[in-house]
Amino acid sequence: MKQTTLCYLEHDGHYLMLHRVKKENDASHDKWIGVGGKCEADESPDECMLREVKEETGLTITSWRYRGIVTFISDIWPCEYMHLFTADRWRGDETDCDEGDLEWVDKNRLFDLNLWPGDRIFLRLLMDSEQPFFSLKLVYKGDDLVAAKLDGKPLVI
Repeated sequence: MKQTTLCYLEHDGHYLMLHRVKKENDASHDKWIGVGGKCEADESPDECMLREVKEETGLTITSWRYRGIVTFISDIWPCEYMHLFTADRWRGDETDCDEGDLEWVDKNRLFDLNLWPGDRIFLRLLMDSEQPFFSLKLVYKGDDLVAAKLDGKPLVI
């Protein structure tokens, strides 16, 4: 089972987004996502998130929340558990990322970007300050989202 993390750094009504345009053969080429990546052996989800954010942005996270787990089911990719975080404090200076271009995007503009369909669901959940920790299951056929469940209940997509 593949384990990954994704973190959305929040500041002044913006999220730090990664426009994935620099890697060849990238399943997320030209998509906008948060920062994160694959968990290494013996690494907890929060350790992975902290390492990946540092590697991709140069920033050291000092305050974060574990917001949810997303289960990805696909007909072409292995099953994946993605641990989802938000962060509101860090230190250091932002650096260039070798996977794409980092940009602070106003939350009101997020849904104008080229996002994965499932990301649109969990971004709304992240922006809902009343939303507790959640479990989201996303089922894809190719690049198309065909089913979703939030905390075990089917969602209309």
